[in-house]
Amino acid sequence: MKLAHIAVAVCLGLAAMPATAQQFQLSHNAAPGNPKSDASIMFADLVKERTEGRVMIDVGGSAQFGEDAEALTNMRLGTMAFSANSQGTSSAVVPELAVLGLPFLFGNLPQAWEVMDGPIGDRLAEAAEAQGLVILAFWDNGIRQTSNNVRPIKTPEDLAGLKIRTPPDPITIDIFNALGANPLPLAFSELYIALQQGVVDGQENPLINIYSSKLYEVQKYISLTGHKYESTVLLASKIIWDTFSPEDQEIIRAAATESGQYNRERSLNDEKALRATLEEAGIIFNEVDSATFQAATKTVYDQWSEKFPGLVDDIVAASAAAAAAQGK
Repeated sequence: MKLAHIAVAVCLGLAAMPATAQQFQLSHNAAPGNPKSDASIMFADLVKERTEGRVMIDVGGSAQFGEDAEALTNMRLGTMAFSANSQGTSSAVVPELAVLGLPFLFGNLPQAWEVMDGPIGDRLAEAAEAQGLVILAFWDNGIRQTSNNVRPIKTPEDLAGLKIRTPPDPITIDIFNALGANPLPLAFSELYIALQQGVVDGQENPLINIYSSKLYEVQKYISLTGHKYESTVLLASKIIWDTFSPEDQEIIRAAATESGQYNRERSLNDEKALRATLEEAGIIFNEVDSATFQAATKTVYDQWSEKFPGLVDDIVAASAAAAAAQGK
């Protein structure tokens, strides 16, 4: 009798699963509790629910499925379906994405969202598709700040001689070269140990990343440089994307937008609360002379205008228009 009951239960379980259910992976490098991590889980849940189980997504955070750069390669090969990837790392494949990180381009998060949700975002999506990637949504990863263990950074001169970890992102490297630091590109998964062992003096990340990945445990100072914006680009492999039905493509895009709205709201709200939390953990904050940082990084605009002259001009104009619409 027991065997009969088990057989019935198995049959019922199989019947509950759609006959064409497919399992896919979504990779990201964020720690649990990070808005990127939580939004990725929400995205997977929405897709599962709305496709009635036809599309199942296994979310692998904290680089469980590999580093961001590896995810990009795998998506272009069609061996991974999705990635919540930073614009910086993604720019190795889609160079145009780097312009979202031009220094001091956006005054606040909603200003950045306005630009990405408009014609600029459409152009970046076209560039990505030409490289075998589909942009499903522009999520948020915050404004990047600078931390270190040596001294408070108030002017670019304070960065002289400091080894600052950056992502493998050419525009961030250009920014810190312009500021007089010694940028050292490292994978995010290597950052905590590199700080702990003194391989680098400091790093730059949004406050939410500093908090959720516990970088504050191995850093003393956070200087509010606000030197660049970072988007999380939710990407799909075009090879795999083209296998989905139009109905499922529509469902996946809607889920990406909905979970992206949650991600943005979390990012905005967390940013406001995190300073006090990090100060309680012993971090020493300081403001910076922003004008000197902006002046020192003007050369970065010259460099990237040579690479993408029309795009840089257009994104600067779009940012100014978004700021004007906000009355700022």
